[in-house]
Amino acid sequence: MKKYIGIDVGGTTIKHGLLTDEGEILSKNKLKTPLEKNQFLNTIVDIVTQYRSQDEIEACGISMPGVIEGDGFLTTAGALKNLYGINLIKALQKDVALPITVINDANAAALAEHWIGAAKAYQTYFGLVLGTGVGGGIIINGDIYNGAHSRAGEFGWMIAEPNEENLEFGTLNFQGATVIGLLRAYNEALSHQNDEIKSPVVVDNPRLIFRRAAGGDAIATRVLDHYFYILAKEIFNLIVAFDPEAVIIGGGISNNEDFYKGLQAKIKQLHQQHDSVRPIQLPPVLLAQLRNDAGLIGAVYHAKTHH
Repeated sequence: MKKYIGIDVGGTTIKHGLLTDEGEILSKNKLKTPLEKNQFLNTIVDIVTQYRSQDEIEACGISMPGVIEGDGFLTTAGALKNLYGINLIKALQKDVALPITVINDANAAALAEHWIGAAKAYQTYFGLVLGTGVGGGIIINGDIYNGAHSRAGEFGWMIAEPNEENLEFGTLNFQGATVIGLLRAYNEALSHQNDEIKSPVVVDNPRLIFRRAAGGDAIATRVLDHYFYILAKEIFNLIVAFDPEAVIIGGGISNNEDFYKGLQAKIKQLHQQHDSVRPIQLPPVLLAQLRNDAGLIGAVYHAKTHH
């Protein structure tokens, strides 16, 4: 049984684990993400060194946010501004005598679902991860499609609706994400409804919006309807442009049954209204299965197949 190190880097937390070549997680842990470059690099080296002192390791796979070139160059790195413009593999290789691969976190999640998750039966599909923003990964013939500049799958940058004030606010990030999309829109709607309240209570859990909508709250119902429309429209556009076998939706909100029902209903509505597409059967829109472990698992799968 071969063993691999998986490291999933986020803006606040680094998750790491020891995995088998079948995707089984033998152990895992997490720690706070250092924001300073040298501290970050030293932390990754320490993680790898710790696992190598206990087991024979084949390779290390790292997933992290940002635009990541195939050779490990970080064009961007999400919230980790101090890592922009470095080649992470080269920076680590001198202290880690082990094959290392680096992959965008949304791409890692999409690959993980193909390996042992919801997309096991599919070779060509795309995944969306709904969180603070919207990430995405495109899988063609079982492998990541990176595009000409390693930016394929940046679905959050797509323009979802016009916004004359700031075009960024009209992107899928600001309309379809959980945090800067749904929660932001609902809190803004509340503040406009309660202009006389200087500091309205901020809702930071989408489940509360769903509960209020189920109870007949007009603001929650209106915000959710628009949210589902934006997501369904962009998914529908990607389906007719890309013709995938399936669509995989991940992120914390995907665990909410009301979210899944609402999204499916809106996609069905658009399908029925579109005369040209109505006779065509759309691919299934499925929920990701691996949840918080997808980054670890996808990073290891990438290392296993590419190192």
